[in-house]
Amino acid sequence: MPLNVPNLLTWARILMIPIFVGVFYSPWDWPPAADRNHWATVIFIAAAVTDAFDGWLARKLGQTSAFGAFLDPVADKLMVAAALAILIQLGRVDAVIAIIIIGREIAISALREWMAKIGAAKSIAVSFIGKLKTTAQLIALPMLLYHDRLGPLEPQTLGTWLIYLAAFLTLWSMAYYLRKAWPEISARVR
Repeated sequence: MPLNVPNLLTWARILMIPIFVGVFYSPWDWPPAADRNHWATVIFIAAAVTDAFDGWLARKLGQTSAFGAFLDPVADKLMVAAALAILIQLGRVDAVIAIIIIGREIAISALREWMAKIGAAKSIAVSFIGKLKTTAQLIALPMLLYHDRLGPLEPQTLGTWLIYLAAFLTLWSMAYYLRKAWPEISARVR
């Protein structure tokens, strides 16, 4: 595992997950209950920023690695899954939405791994619809975590609409990737 700045940022994102979860489940009174939404939102946004920055930095510095390419999406999926689990517990996201999003991530990760093993990984490279899905999630989740009103803006309402949009885009992108992989799947299932 090459130790470089992009990989360290990815590891930092993974280390943020227990801190993020601890904000809501800490046995101490830190942060105070009134501030938990704010701290969780700040940590989640920091993780999202490091996600955007580590990939860019790896390409810019020529420090891309197979390990980094593996670890980066794992860190993303773990943070999103942790946020969804907490939001279900808080009653801010429906469990069906979380199952759709997490289930798709598991299924597409498995599909990508299998396609890589058979030498066809390029046929299911990240698509525009997948990027739209990620964008909708990364806007919806902080709004749902923040939850409190911001002047005339109700983050919970807007976040709920966006997480439903993200779930729709999740299903659409999964169908897209399965369609792209179908020739390889059908050739090997016979």
